[in-house]
Amino acid sequence: MDSLITAAASALAAGDPFAALNRVALREDPPALALRGIAMAQLGDFPRARALLRRAARGFGNHEPVERARCRVAEAEVALASRELNWPTAPLEQATQVLQHYGDADNAAHARYLLIRRALLIGQLDAASAALATLEPAALPAHLRAVHWLILAGIAVRRLQAAQARAALGQAADAAAESGIAALRAEVDQAAQLLAAPAARRIDRQATLLLSLDQVEALLHSDALVIDACRHRVGHLSLASRPLLFALARALGEAWPDDVARTDLINRVFRTRHPDDTHRARLRVEIGRLRRLLQPLAGIESTPRGYRLVAANPLVLAPPREEANADVLALLSDGQAWASSALALALGTSQRSVQRALEALAGAGQVQALGQGRTRRWTLPPAPGFATTLLLPAPFGV
Repeated sequence: MDSLITAAASALAAGDPFAALNRVALREDPPALALRGIAMAQLGDFPRARALLRRAARGFGNHEPVERARCRVAEAEVALASRELNWPTAPLEQATQVLQHYGDADNAAHARYLLIRRALLIGQLDAASAALATLEPAALPAHLRAVHWLILAGIAVRRLQAAQARAALGQAADAAAESGIAALRAEVDQAAQLLAAPAARRIDRQATLLLSLDQVEALLHSDALVIDACRHRVGHLSLASRPLLFALARALGEAWPDDVARTDLINRVFRTRHPDDTHRARLRVEIGRLRRLLQPLAGIESTPRGYRLVAANPLVLAPPREEANADVLALLSDGQAWASSALALALGTSQRSVQRALEALAGAGQVQALGQGRTRRWTLPPAPGFATTLLLPAPFGV
């Protein structure tokens, strides 16, 4: 490998894409194209980065399998950074095997981390955790160790394990500082800020209190009957597939120890302003179903004007924000530009539903679109002092 390619790869490893481009911007040979692609990815021009990486892979040809595999890994990194999550994983898995076979352990590990990060983004926590357990970070370069601990922190946050998340972020901060990559340090700092931000609201006897992740974890391990609107659970009972029953449980929990009028329940749960006998009959049926499900945990008794929850210490745990399409805004808050297909995959809903939500949010000025057609991405409007970051691909030849 010539000196300019080596210097450009070193510049990318240090997080300096401009220095890398100064060395290879006018070259069209495959190694230069690959490095230019990574540089453009670090600068946020993902379509150009993808095109350059594909040209590089074609230029290397079948006689250079390691270089082609590295291009596939870098292209997968670009897809992940641009939040295109519906890409097939088979090519990346094949590239991982090629890199491992030829002794490129660092890039093979990086490819595995990409697969784990994708699983984490689409909510496959068990798969992400199992795959992460097969990797030993101690033998890896500093930037990959930082990625390892960031992923571990992400899994811990989603499992409401605040202490484990904080410990993992401490390890990530040390590794990021050792790597000397400013973007990676910023990624860790942003994750630490999110960990310190309010994670939920506690609604108890009409009072509302913002809670940190530590407080949420402590609350879920207390003797309180938690009606969890974040995960649609009542205690250990999941009502994620029974949204109407959960809405009834939440309404009763928010009013405890008072009762809720039948008309109020009908208006809130059935979303009608003009209840009739059919609504009242349906309410009795749904209350009966909920009463049977909650029987080990709590009771529901009829009152002259409605229904009351009978439990020792019930309270409602709700997301920090509950305006329309808050789940879409929560995903976009990571600072990346998401494709509507990726949002649909992460939320487990249809792409058309996500597109309608994005159109409503765009009309309210809460999100903005970048690009047109298949390249369109959605992001939050820029805020002062906010910088997006990208976990860097492993450099070629370093």
